[in-house]
Amino acid sequence: TEQPIFSTRAHVFQIDPNTKKNWVPTSKHAVTVSYFYDSTRNVYRIISLDGSKAIINSTITPNMTFTKTSQKFGQWADSRANTVYGLGFSSESHLSKFAEKFAEFKEAARLAKEKSQEKMELTSTPSQESATGDLQSPLTPKSINGTDDERVTADASQNSEPRAEPNAVPFPHSSTTISKHWEAELAALKGNNAKLTAALLESTANVKQWKQQLAAYQEEAERLHKRVTELECVSGQTTGIKTQKTELNQTIEELEAALKAKEEELEQLKAEVENAHQLQSQKDAVTQKLQETETRNLELEAQLAELEQRLESNQVEQESFRKSLRSLLELLDGKIFELTELRDSLAKLIEGGGS
Repeated sequence: TEQPIFSTRAHVFQIDPNTKKNWVPTSKHAVTVSYFYDSTRNVYRIISLDGSKAIINSTITPNMTFTKTSQKFGQWADSRANTVYGLGFSSESHLSKFAEKFAEFKEAARLAKEKSQEKMELTSTPSQESATGDLQSPLTPKSINGTDDERVTADASQNSEPRAEPNAVPFPHSSTTISKHWEAELAALKGNNAKLTAALLESTANVKQWKQQLAAYQEEAERLHKRVTELECVSGQTTGIKTQKTELNQTIEELEAALKAKEEELEQLKAEVENAHQLQSQKDAVTQKLQETETRNLELEAQLAELEQRLESNQVEQESFRKSLRSLLELLDGKIFELTELRDSLAKLIEGGGS
């Protein structure tokens, strides 16, 4: 079973199969990229899904190399998939962490491959030895003399009788002894035949496995040869790629400068908008005060009209009062004049009576 052992997020790219120098994005946005470990096959893989579509399915091999081409971008070639994968990260630390894991799992893949080869060598060597031993055993004198137990007994008798020849077969003294002897020989031959059959089957299985591995190695060699040819073709375009990279860097610097200028302009616009908001607040306050002033002015005009009306009424009353005073003064003058005449008359009468 496969288990994810490390995950990160990045934008995924693949090399253009036609030009072999342009990157083609395979994801519209950043996706999860994970390292998986298959404990059954003892292999490490890099897998990334965009929805239900697998956009990366790369098995890590000891001859792979992960290369950092910039502060936030890295790539590696997969000869089995016949492509080059590229990852764009959001920060340099994420790129460094991914590269460290790549190197770690690449070393683990190398060790696993070496252990697998050692295990194959250990498996194949005993099989060859057992096959060789079993093939020789029917021809040895000891195997002719009987089973393992019988050989031990024969060895003991040979040690006790130094002059006896090892290839000598004891002469049977009866038909029962002969029958037992040949039954023992038949059982020994059957046992040896079973061992030979098992060794032959094991050797056949090993040969099939070696043929499969040889075919896989040949296929890998062909892919590597194609990859070398492609890299040789790409290397001839290195100068053009460097020129394009320089132009792209200049374009990026110009865009960053333009972006910085736009950000400054945006800050100025924000300040102007803030000032406009403040002026609008002041305008609203002045408008409110103006409305209050106009209301007060209307009230004062009404009061002024009322005062003018009252003043006009007072003036009419004063004019009427003046007319009354004039009439009263005229009347008073007439009375005074009459009194004066009356006084003069009385004075004359008093003077006339005294004379």
